[in-house]
Amino acid sequence: MRKIVFDTETTGLSFSGGDRMVEIGCVEMVNRVETGRTFHAYYHPERDMPVEAFNVHGLSQAFLADKPRFGEGVADLLDFVGDAPMIAHNASFDFSFLNGELVKCGRPIIHLNRMIDTLQIARSRHPGAKHSLDALCSRFGIDRSHRVLHGALLDAQLLAQVYVELLGGRQIGLGLLSERTVTAATPVVAPTPRVVRQPRVFTVSEGDLAAHAAFMKGIKDPIWGAVASG
Repeated sequence: MRKIVFDTETTGLSFSGGDRMVEIGCVEMVNRVETGRTFHAYYHPERDMPVEAFNVHGLSQAFLADKPRFGEGVADLLDFVGDAPMIAHNASFDFSFLNGELVKCGRPIIHLNRMIDTLQIARSRHPGAKHSLDALCSRFGIDRSHRVLHGALLDAQLLAQVYVELLGGRQIGLGLLSERTVTAATPVVAPTPRVVRQPRVFTVSEGDLAAHAAFMKGIKDPIWGAVASG
């Protein structure tokens, strides 16, 4: 199944309070595997950049000054997303900004039944633990050494790996297993037919029997008892 893992960066915490989305990063996955297709865009916020937000993602008002408004680039974003389920960490936050921007430019919202929240999954799988993206990367041994500031595409790529681990990791399907078996380098050799030999029949001569009887009579006090005379 095709899914989109995404993350956003914003000017603050509340779209209804006047904050705006300034960056979005999307990663395409099919059957829990990244396909290599991504979408990444910056947007002009049409407002100032609070210092608190800048300290999180490092996107200044000057850097965003020549970027398109969300409505000017929305078609490319929706084209990439399609009708796939959308995965985010604390997804209600990202959906509130994405749908707020869609409404502002006259586009239909993305229904919440398409929302998959990795924060809720993490809380149900690991109650009492830390559930930030950094903490989950540490739990699953995912390298985040290159993550100095928050970045929408980088965080989406990390989240894609976290999502797979939260679901139990990648599983090789039966189809892949069959394909790998057929294409193995070692040839399959038919077993050699087994040859069944007829049992040998051994006969004892009269002389051998007489010699054996004489030998037995010569044994004094045998452990098996006295030998009966013939």
